Amino acid sequence: MSVKNVAVIGGGSFGTVIANIIAHNGHKTQLWMRDAEQVESLNVTRQNAVYMPGLDLHDQVEATHDLKSVVEDVDMIFVAVPTGSFRSVVKQMRPYLQSGVILISATKGIEAVTFKLMSQILAEEVPDARIAVLSGPNLAKEIANRSPTGTVIASKDAEVRKLVQDTLRSDTFRVYANNDMLGVEFGGSLKNIYAIIAGLADAIGMGQNTIAMLITRSLTEMARFGVVLGADPMTFLGLSGVGDLIVTCSSPLSRNFRVGKALGEGKDLDLIINELGQVAEGINTLKQVKEKADQLGINMPLASSLYEIIYNKAGIDHIIVSLMLEETELDVEFVGKAKLLGK
Repeated sequence: MSVKNVAVIGGGSFGTVIANIIAHNGHKTQLWMRDAEQVESLNVTRQNAVYMPGLDLHDQVEATHDLKSVVEDVDMIFVAVPTGSFRSVVKQMRPYLQSGVILISATKGIEAVTFKLMSQILAEEVPDARIAVLSGPNLAKEIANRSPTGTVIASKDAEVRKLVQDTLRSDTFRVYANNDMLGVEFGGSLKNIYAIIAGLADAIGMGQNTIAMLITRSLTEMARFGVVLGADPMTFLGLSGVGDLIVTCSSPLSRNFRVGKALGEGKDLDLIINELGQVAEGINTLKQVKEKADQLGINMPLASSLYEIIYNKAGIDHIIVSLMLEETELDVEFVGKAKLLGK
């Protein structure tokens, strides 16, 4: 199978840079955006002035707000819309998709109420599709500036993994392959919670010792949670796990980090979200994960403390108390496969 025509659903920052990479690799690339005015502006100026100003887009990138024309007769579709609208957009696409189309989720999050990952939504809504997920330490502005970047494509289908690698790979964008979709998705979703905590810690002047402890304890919680739900613990030690966690916990380009920092500075959450102008998935993910962890009896003191701060107005020092009281370590035995002890 060869890939000729590709669609990207979602004209935010990440959708835009991914579409541009694909176009530079010789594929006709259609970019779906909700806003007709933004579509017109992009096609005329060759820039996404709202989400990625300054990035000149390849001539092969064509924006449109007509979903039917974007997705019919294409070989591969990247879906990069917020979790809150993910299922509804996929449902709108479904009647126009060709059988066996490759659908790749580029959205990091968990659906409210159902606790479904985006790959699970794709499988439910388009059962005959070939499904994959894309995740990693992928700050869109750095990709746009051609900073060397790695990402992970995860799928049970080896051919799909290879096709996505060929479609996305460039001299500054390396695509690694994995077959653990659960682990890759949980890594991309859960790290947003801890990026908010890192922003809080930065705002109140915590030192590098604290940040290092915070990141490693966060990794423990992520792996503990993911393994109980069926993920491979080794995935969390890779690019889509600890790699993504490090970048989102240390960069002001991370939306979730910025939310946490603003909270630490005493700003109101609703005002922060309005000023951000984009979705910070960590806020929604936190609620879903806290409820699931309580249901399954999974120990997640950092996530629980952040929940208390955001939803029950607890003091910010709640996080530091959690760090100092948590004693469980992540022990990994390399006996053919890693095992998580004390989960």
